[in-house]
Amino acid sequence: MSDPTKLARYLSLEGKNVFITGGGTGIGAAIVAAFVEQGAHVAFVDVAEAESRALAAKLANGSKAKIWWRTCDVRDVAALQAATHDAARELGDFSVLVNNVARDDRHTLESVTPEYWDERMSVNQRPAFFAIQSLVPGMKRLGGGSIINLGSTGWQTKGSGYPCYAIAKSSVNGLTRGLADSLGADRIRINTVSPGWVMTERQISMWLNAEGEADIQRNQCLPDKLQPSDVARMVLFLASDDGAMCTAQEFKVDAGWN
Repeated sequence: MSDPTKLARYLSLEGKNVFITGGGTGIGAAIVAAFVEQGAHVAFVDVAEAESRALAAKLANGSKAKIWWRTCDVRDVAALQAATHDAARELGDFSVLVNNVARDDRHTLESVTPEYWDERMSVNQRPAFFAIQSLVPGMKRLGGGSIINLGSTGWQTKGSGYPCYAIAKSSVNGLTRGLADSLGADRIRINTVSPGWVMTERQISMWLNAEGEADIQRNQCLPDKLQPSDVARMVLFLASDDGAMCTAQEFKVDAGWN
């Protein structure tokens, strides 16, 4: 296991402004905390008000980093883009965007209605595009930036029980690849980080059972369970100047499952 006191320090992230969707819980909360620990100023949105408030208060204690957050349902594009604009007025233009928000709710092929389809895409697909649209002008003013889109290895391993989620997450690679060339002209990098089965509170309480434990042992090359902090460390690298020539790529953090 990693010794937290010996992990990388990215000096290029100190003082940078970072915007994160779905930053109040789970993987998003770990990403928020990781950037604050690096000395970055962080803005995040989430629907979980109590958890977001507690996270912001905890991280602000003793930190010089500025933390801005807002309760926001990303299904409302106007509200999401208003949050990005308000955060930029408070902190300044953003060098980094992390499109993290997602929900892997279970459903069957037969149960999906057009309304349910649209609702799933409005959480798992649409916010990433419109957050990019909103924040790219500021990155251009800064002379560059880094966009990290959270994908998934679930669809790549043919995971079942969430076809709409699988479709939405598979499109993340298309979003990354489709924008890389045009954004690159302004030195804006865009990459995908695809986690495996990460042990968030939600995953443990809702999906992890004896069968799941056996799947982890059978399919992962590494025996340890994936933690949100493992994903956050990859995101930090891609946001930092250390990843300066990485763009249009997918980086998997899955302990070798896929």
